[in-house]
Amino acid sequence: MLQYVIRRLLWSFVMVMLVVMVVFLIFFVLPGGTGRKEDGRASPVAVMMAGRNPRPELVKNIEERLGLDRPVYVQFGRYVWNALHGDLGYSYQSQIDVREAVFHRLPATASLAFGASIVWLLIGIPIGIISALKRRSLLDRGSMLFALIGVSMPTFWLGLIAIFYFDSNLNVYSVGDYASITDNPAQWFATMWLPWLVLAVTFAAFYTRMVRGNMLEVQSEDYIRTARAKGLKERSVIRHILRSALTPVVTMYGLDLGILLGGAIITERIFNIPGIGLLAVDAISSSDLPIILGTTLFAAMFVILANLIVDVVYASLDPRVRYS
Repeated sequence: MLQYVIRRLLWSFVMVMLVVMVVFLIFFVLPGGTGRKEDGRASPVAVMMAGRNPRPELVKNIEERLGLDRPVYVQFGRYVWNALHGDLGYSYQSQIDVREAVFHRLPATASLAFGASIVWLLIGIPIGIISALKRRSLLDRGSMLFALIGVSMPTFWLGLIAIFYFDSNLNVYSVGDYASITDNPAQWFATMWLPWLVLAVTFAAFYTRMVRGNMLEVQSEDYIRTARAKGLKERSVIRHILRSALTPVVTMYGLDLGILLGGAIITERIFNIPGIGLLAVDAISSSDLPIILGTTLFAAMFVILANLIVDVVYASLDPRVRYS
């Protein structure tokens, strides 16, 4: 077990480095990159920071100060070395520490991700179970209709409709009044309940279909038919079915939660929640490479860590899983 975790951690480190390398190549090698061009042209970031009609000397000084005049491999190596020591650099625009900026935005993203995940689990799993147990009934048809509608509604469209209805018409929600749970718990909940519902609709629909499909598949297994033939109580049979059917849901939940912790970009933008996703969008629009790399690094770490936790938990849920 310990060897498996260590091996996965090493592979996780390699994956994070590959992600950072790809982002580096996108913003330095591809057209429109932030580094100095091979034909001698100045870095677009340095020109933008120098202001309108800048002097060449000022642009050159900015490039030297930010290290944008150095080869790409030198900049990448320096960034990785500093990141291993906890230094993710400073923003090109605001000169704030990237690590502090991400940690400052993390509570808002975590509130959105964990709150929405609880909502979609409370909705998706029970509906999926009832739909599988009442197959071909009105409840089953209704749950499948809900799943179809939920999957078909994009988050950005549903979010705008929800804001128009609950904010403009009913006046029970106010966009942009986010407060942290430690400062004002009541206001925090008042600004988060609608984003939770909007973000949870699509996920709940997917989980409903997944739980229903898994339960129907498990019910046809030989050991379930044997248990019923031997007279085992239906409650105990359902418990065995759920144990096998919900195991894949753990994998799906871990990956979904890890992705959301990296930033629910659309939801944060629509509801003006100051999270990691909104920070990444603003950094991309201003070509703020340190912020982009920092948010990408954290997003990759969340996804990889969630995947590792899911793999470890899997063995406790399914005794057939063994680590070697």
